[in-house]
Amino acid sequence: MAKNQRPSIKNEEQYEALRDKGMSQEKAARIANTPNSGKKGGKAKAYEERTKQDLYDQAKKVGIEGRSKMSKKELIDALRED
Repeated sequence: MAKNQRPSIKNEEQYEALRDKGMSQEKAARIANTPNSGKKGGKAKAYEERTKQDLYDQAKKVGIEGRSKMSKKELIDALRED
């Protein structure tokens, strides 16, 4: 993506809220464009309780690069950071 080019956004309200919290355009866009973005539920397991495959699938969904070579701990760290 070009430096000052804005990505396509599906959930503008969530995107703006994430940007206000200091997230990068790319990270905010990935989160705001996921299915069911902005919906609350609070029923997800903690990352540590999930399988490595579940973490890999989530990392793939949000576009984390290098995920295929990551350990479970590295996937958790990447998901929390990214």
